[in-house]
Amino acid sequence: MPVEMIGWIAPRVASEIVSPVGPPFDPDVIEETARIHEDAGFDRVLIGYFSDAPDGFLIGAHAASVTSRLGFLLAHRPGFVAPTLAARKIATLDQLSGGRLACHLISGGSDADQAKDGDHVDHAARYRRTEEYAQILTQTWTDPRPFDYAGEFYQIERAYSDIRCAQQPRIPLYGGGGSDAAIACLAPHIDVFMLWGEPLAETKDFMGRVRAAAKGNDIRFSVSTRPILGKTDGEAWDRARNILARIKERVGDRKGSAPENVGSQRLLDAAAEKEVHDTCLYTALAEATGARGNSTALVGTPETVAAAMVAYYDLGASSLLIRGYDPLPDAVEYGEELIPRVRALVAERDRA
Repeated sequence: MPVEMIGWIAPRVASEIVSPVGPPFDPDVIEETARIHEDAGFDRVLIGYFSDAPDGFLIGAHAASVTSRLGFLLAHRPGFVAPTLAARKIATLDQLSGGRLACHLISGGSDADQAKDGDHVDHAARYRRTEEYAQILTQTWTDPRPFDYAGEFYQIERAYSDIRCAQQPRIPLYGGGGSDAAIACLAPHIDVFMLWGEPLAETKDFMGRVRAAAKGNDIRFSVSTRPILGKTDGEAWDRARNILARIKERVGDRKGSAPENVGSQRLLDAAAEKEVHDTCLYTALAEATGARGNSTALVGTPETVAAAMVAYYDLGASSLLIRGYDPLPDAVEYGEELIPRVRALVAERDRA
């Protein structure tokens, strides 16, 4: 199976080591980022969701208007837009982009962050709500007749949509989460379960749990990491340690509360066990940032990192999401040095 390479797009350039510059929404940055990723050979870019961020639908619409091939993975939090309305909005964007959209359902890992948008549903209930949401999205996109839905969170009568996805029968649905509730509620209903970069043994075990809960759904997987490249392995590790020092300098003595979500807790457990796992999985950056997202790095030459990425493919990850600490130059470098090597290694695996 060809590997899907996913990058990252945002309305301004920023990272753990790059301070935001310019307005929160810059169409020129969106355009530049989209074109860089398309030229670099990425298949999709993730449009993130944050409680204080510009609207992802409009970011995606603008990025689609300046590209011809690049796909988009729109992060969307259930609970703030009615699922039938969200289905029509998403289908409209899929039509507008010429069938280049996928949706990443994010249930929310922080009570405080959810409360910023007025949501006070607890963690387990958020996943039950996402399960209903995914079911209603799918039915809105595919049911040829008006339908009713009676659930814990949504009671719908005679729902129907004239607008359907350009991709038939519907767009791909992604989702993720490290808890038992996430696995039970998402695995039967989504197409791709997204994981952060953990050690290979733990990743294999987690994938097995998801497959067991999928109830016959032929679920696929995505793994997200932060590649740090160098001309030699030593040069790459020097760069990684420099990034760690810069993060620690920025964070200083500010210690946030322990993360509520299980995925972040798993990354911190891996970091506590040891700094480097497998061939080149660097966990110190996750520890320094509180593991509040995709934060474990693969460090080495392009050959070293490509081999480490394909090890996740061997476990069943048909999508690989990569994002750099220097977002735009790193995306260019990934296109020149990393993505072609990953694709070549995957092609070798598939031929074998």
